[in-house]
Amino acid sequence: MKKDIHPKGYRMVVFKDTSNDSTFLTRSTAPSRETILWEDGNEYPVIKVEISNTSHPFYTGKSMFVDTAGRIEKFKKRYEKKAQ
Repeated sequence: MKKDIHPKGYRMVVFKDTSNDSTFLTRSTAPSRETILWEDGNEYPVIKVEISNTSHPFYTGKSMFVDTAGRIEKFKKRYEKKAQ
Protein backbone atom coordinates (compact mmCIF):
# COMPACT_ATOMS: atom_id res chain seq x y z
CA MET A 1 0.00 0.00 0.00
CA LYS A 2 1.37 3.42 -0.94
CA LYS A 3 2.09 5.81 1.87
CA ASP A 4 0.72 9.35 2.14
CA ILE A 5 -1.83 9.06 -0.70
CA HIS A 6 -4.96 9.19 1.44
CA PRO A 7 -6.36 12.58 2.45
CA LYS A 8 -6.05 13.81 5.98
CA GLY A 9 -8.47 16.03 7.84
CA TYR A 10 -11.66 14.00 7.82
CA ARG A 11 -14.55 15.76 9.56
CA MET A 12 -18.24 15.16 10.11
CA VAL A 13 -20.32 16.32 7.12
CA VAL A 14 -24.05 16.11 6.31
CA PHE A 15 -24.96 14.94 2.81
CA LYS A 16 -28.35 16.13 1.57
CA ASP A 17 -30.18 14.49 -1.34
CA THR A 18 -31.82 17.34 -3.27
CA SER A 19 -34.35 15.06 -4.99
CA ASN A 20 -36.10 13.94 -1.79
CA ASP A 21 -34.52 16.04 1.00
CA SER A 22 -33.14 13.04 2.90
CA THR A 23 -29.93 13.65 4.86
CA PHE A 24 -27.22 11.56 6.46
CA LEU A 25 -24.18 12.33 8.58
CA THR A 26 -20.80 10.83 7.77
CA ARG A 27 -17.11 11.69 7.64
CA SER A 28 -15.66 13.39 4.57
CA THR A 29 -12.93 15.72 3.33
CA ALA A 30 -15.21 17.38 0.76
CA PRO A 31 -15.23 21.18 1.05
CA SER A 32 -18.45 23.10 1.70
CA ARG A 33 -19.38 26.70 2.44
CA GLU A 34 -22.91 25.89 3.61
CA THR A 35 -23.83 24.53 7.03
CA ILE A 36 -26.89 22.82 8.48
CA LEU A 37 -28.16 22.27 12.00
CA TRP A 38 -28.20 18.52 12.62
CA GLU A 39 -30.50 16.49 14.90
CA ASP A 40 -27.94 16.43 17.72
CA GLY A 41 -27.96 20.25 17.94
CA ASN A 42 -24.56 20.72 16.31
CA GLU A 43 -23.91 22.60 13.09
CA TYR A 44 -22.12 20.70 10.29
CA PRO A 45 -21.04 21.50 6.73
CA VAL A 46 -23.58 20.27 4.16
CA ILE A 47 -22.85 18.74 0.75
CA LYS A 48 -25.78 18.63 -1.68
CA VAL A 49 -26.04 15.58 -3.95
CA GLU A 50 -28.53 14.86 -6.72
CA ILE A 51 -28.84 11.11 -6.15
CA SER A 52 -28.21 9.03 -3.03
CA ASN A 53 -29.17 5.55 -1.85
CA THR A 54 -32.62 6.87 -0.88
CA SER A 55 -33.43 8.02 -4.42
CA HIS A 56 -31.37 5.77 -6.71
CA PRO A 57 -33.51 3.29 -8.71
CA PHE A 58 -31.19 0.38 -7.86
CA TYR A 59 -31.82 0.79 -4.13
CA THR A 60 -35.45 1.88 -4.26
CA GLY A 61 -36.62 -0.61 -6.88
CA LYS A 62 -38.52 2.18 -8.63
CA SER A 63 -37.73 3.55 -12.04
CA MET A 64 -37.45 7.31 -12.10
CA PHE A 65 -36.57 9.95 -14.65
CA VAL A 66 -33.69 12.20 -13.65
CA ASP A 67 -32.69 15.07 -15.92
CA THR A 68 -30.21 17.30 -14.20
CA ALA A 69 -29.02 20.46 -15.89
CA GLY A 70 -30.81 19.60 -19.15
CA ARG A 71 -28.49 16.74 -20.12
CA ILE A 72 -31.07 15.14 -22.38
CA GLU A 73 -31.63 18.38 -24.30
CA LYS A 74 -27.86 18.83 -24.67
CA PHE A 75 -27.54 15.27 -25.98
CA LYS A 76 -30.36 15.71 -28.49
CA LYS A 77 -29.00 19.05 -29.66
CA ARG A 78 -25.51 17.61 -30.15
CA TYR A 79 -26.62 14.64 -32.22
CA GLU A 80 -29.31 16.54 -34.09
CA LYS A 81 -26.58 18.39 -35.98
CA LYS A 82 -24.87 15.13 -37.02
CA ALA A 83 -28.10 13.60 -38.31
CA GLN A 84 -28.66 16.42 -40.81
